[in-house]
Amino acid sequence: MKYLLGVSTLELFSDKCKGCGTCVEVCPHGVLAMSGKRAIIVDRDYCMECGACMTNCGFGALHVNKGVGCATAIINSMISGGEPTCDCSADAKKTGCC
Repeated sequence: MKYLLGVSTLELFSDKCKGCGTCVEVCPHGVLAMSGKRAIIVDRDYCMECGACMTNCGFGALHVNKGVGCATAIINSMISGGEPTCDCSADAKKTGCC
């Protein structure tokens, strides 16, 4: 499931990637894949910012602000049955929410 377009905080530092593939294995949405001997981001918009890739990378090749932002707001709204709120106002965009 794609969340909101262009808001994921996921970053891949390919120079730090050692090609172990752990990030690909632990990502629940197939955001990452192997290309040659390095991980690549297939589609950042599928990232739910859970942090599994970053937590399991022993080389510091990935960073994501886990549990924050619009993806979390959508997940929380699905659980609670309410509308997603991530405060995507102009001020929030300056601080990195969206």
